[in-house]
Amino acid sequence: MENPPMQSLETLIQEASALATHEAEVSRVLQICNACRYCEGFCAVFPAMTHRLEFGQADIHFLANLCHNCGACLYSCQYAPPHEFAVNVPQAMARVRLDTYTRYAWPNALGALYQRNGLTLALATAICIAILLSLARLLNGPIWSAPPGGHFYAVFPHGTLAGMFGIAFVYATIALTVGVSRFWRNGAPGPASAAALKEAAHDAISMRYLGGGHGEGCNNADDAFTLWRRRFHHLTFYGFMLCFAGTCVATIYHYALHAEAPYSVTSLPVLLGTVGGVGLAAGCIGLGVLHVRRNPAQGDSAQRPMDLGFIALLLLTSLTGLTLLGWRSSQGMPLLLALHLGVVMALFLTMPYSKFAHGVYRCAALLKWSIERRQPNPLQLGDD
Repeated sequence: MENPPMQSLETLIQEASALATHEAEVSRVLQICNACRYCEGFCAVFPAMTHRLEFGQADIHFLANLCHNCGACLYSCQYAPPHEFAVNVPQAMARVRLDTYTRYAWPNALGALYQRNGLTLALATAICIAILLSLARLLNGPIWSAPPGGHFYAVFPHGTLAGMFGIAFVYATIALTVGVSRFWRNGAPGPASAAALKEAAHDAISMRYLGGGHGEGCNNADDAFTLWRRRFHHLTFYGFMLCFAGTCVATIYHYALHAEAPYSVTSLPVLLGTVGGVGLAAGCIGLGVLHVRRNPAQGDSAQRPMDLGFIALLLLTSLTGLTLLGWRSSQGMPLLLALHLGVVMALFLTMPYSKFAHGVYRCAALLKWSIERRQPNPLQLGDD
């Protein structure tokens, strides 16, 4: 069977020189992995890698976002540091993922926010809280004074909140959609079949590849396996989705049933928000602890402010929401409402330029792989 024609040495040198430093390191590492193949069954990255002999920019961006950073390959690799080959797939992939978000961000100039994300999140949160506090003071008078009936819309009119948060949500959605569309077009694998869509959705929802290379979990501080990273991711993701569902149901209550907040503790919006808030808080605390304890060789230390900053912002969202629920009839309700809404506003505005983007890009990478794996491997084609 004939092998596909190899590119000329001159072409390879030109392509390598065109790659950024982090991309070039991934290309180097994957060339070694492609020759070894020991980790081929660990996750989707390694079988996807075997469809390639060389790794251009589109391939590198795709594989970096397909990596879930479980750490199994690092602890199993015979060429990992201190070996002279210094193969560290998780760390190399993590660095390229940040480059990916920066490259495909929309608007382009705001991609630089990823590089200073910890400061960006802190400033955005402080500014949004200050704006909401000032607005509450202007509309309602003393901030430490509960309005009659304890109604939220006596502090902030419904139209004001709907306009502010509607604009923020639409902007975040557009920015993320444009960014992931750019990522998709760079190395698009072709149309998606129903089977590919179903598989990618299952792998994303179940977080399959956070099960580690052997299905026993991720490696965290050492070579011991643990499933806690996947469990805390599940709590965080599904807690967030329940909170979002609670907001959507509350919107239906308001417009379809003409029922205004606050709702009773047994109502569907409050139940969804409470369960979601508790799950989100537990997941964020767990992920934060695991992140601090994790082997620094498994990631990019420069991204720690972004990772921990996003976890902290999600945690603040859940804690301020739960606190508001418990104290909504108190004198401090306007203050608590302004704090909670300020944190949520900051979360929405920074979503396209925070760690939130990794979930969107990772889903796109999973779909790319589900499409590609159903296509013939070009390295196995040829005439006998």
